[in-house]
Amino acid sequence: MKSNPTIWFILFLVFVALVIDFPTIPRFKILGRSVELKFNLKLGLDLQGGSQLILQAETDKLKIEDRDDALASVREVIERRVNNFGVSESRVQTSKIGEQRRVIVDLPGLKDSTAAAELVGKTAKLDFRELPATLSAQATGSAIIAILESVPTGLTGADLIKASPTFGGGRSSGPQIGLKFNDEGAKKFEAITKRNIGKPLAIFLDDQLLEAPTVQGEIIGSDAVITGKFTIDQVKTIATQLNAGALKVPVKIIDQHSIGPELGQQSINKSLAAGVIGLSIVMFYMAFNYGFFGIIADVALIIYSILVLAIFKTGLFILPPITLSLSGIAGFILSIGMAVDANILIFERMKEERRWGKSQLLALELGFKRAWSSIWASNVSSLITAIILYSMGQSLVRGFAITLAIGVLVSMFTAVVVTKTLLKLIVR
Repeated sequence: MKSNPTIWFILFLVFVALVIDFPTIPRFKILGRSVELKFNLKLGLDLQGGSQLILQAETDKLKIEDRDDALASVREVIERRVNNFGVSESRVQTSKIGEQRRVIVDLPGLKDSTAAAELVGKTAKLDFRELPATLSAQATGSAIIAILESVPTGLTGADLIKASPTFGGGRSSGPQIGLKFNDEGAKKFEAITKRNIGKPLAIFLDDQLLEAPTVQGEIIGSDAVITGKFTIDQVKTIATQLNAGALKVPVKIIDQHSIGPELGQQSINKSLAAGVIGLSIVMFYMAFNYGFFGIIADVALIIYSILVLAIFKTGLFILPPITLSLSGIAGFILSIGMAVDANILIFERMKEERRWGKSQLLALELGFKRAWSSIWASNVSSLITAIILYSMGQSLVRGFAITLAIGVLVSMFTAVVVTKTLLKLIVR
């Protein structure tokens, strides 16, 4: 009998997934270097414990068309502050409830949220700084010197009306950041650029350097541009950051609470118990109802669980690892039941083919072929639902949607490839 390459591919996937799923692989040496493989499962706030802050951006005084941009700017500033605070796996999201615009900050592992609340609750501070006249012109290209030696110019976010992405022409073609100052800011900027031609002008947000563009010449008027080798995404990000300091949008904390790690551990234990019970019931049902074929489906279900856990930990090394929350676990447990749905359709079709006098191998081929349209339609409708939930829902709903979508995709692979390959191998 010829060797089936598919079975070797499945075994390879299972081996790699088991290496990822194993808590800690002992250290080993490759080319004389000590290597340790360890893939941790990223847990959300409700499982790991930590703090959550809900802030409301007071955008009532802004024009309606500027409020969403202001919310995006506030989010950008708060995310920078949280990252500087050093909280791992933090998450900053925006939310709109009617006319209210809010920012939700999750800080896993942080027991005391008081310091974080003081940090994120401040209005952003934007200011422009120049190098002192005593600094050698030969060193002006260094961003490190710009940070250490730059001094305030008096030009701040209060003088900036708005920053926006734009495109230049001629020599300065490509994405740029356009700046619009008020009358007082335009006068300050004209004087600053006049005395700093050929030198960098450092732009700071919350005392963190954003950019240090070199002044090409004296700029007269209220409009200016920052040029450089930017991408479209970069100019959008920089413009958002500058607007965060230009738009004086105060934020206030409307809710602040902590989740203890022991509560998160209880949630993990209960979720694991629910998953084991659900998986056991499904496996018992398949073995009882379909006999030997059901046992093969159970093996495929175990492989499915191994692969999904590996994807959660690594994101297939392409996407970021999945941050698992209670809602995400719910989506995973639901997908376990959906994972055998395809097998049930296939086995029922095989039973019909056998009743019509087909051989075991032919019934297997026809069962998979004729059940495929139903499997495809069922799983695609689930994926569409997951996409809608992810695009329109908030954090908890998104966690459920993404784990459900991963479960559906992997279940299609295990049902159509793994189960079929194992059954063919055994029937022959």
